[in-house]
Amino acid sequence: MIYKVLYQETKERSPRRETTQTLYLDIDAKNELEGRIKARKLVEDNTDYNIEFIDLLSDKHLEYEKETGAFSLREF
Repeated sequence: MIYKVLYQETKERSPRRETTQTLYLDIDAKNELEGRIKARKLVEDNTDYNIEFIDLLSDKHLEYEKETGAFSLREF
């Protein structure tokens, strides 16, 4: 399952939409909730990012993300 993680690079400042970053993770999970939990843990253990939102991408949404050119899987 591919998850889209929206985050701020630091926890020091209040989140601002203009500075929101995105990363994509391929998570092996039994269901969506388990995948979100694993994604959050992975990002929190490897970065100092302030996670705003984690979303499971549908097939159509994934295709759209790939078409925009911004899609790149992140590995930790």
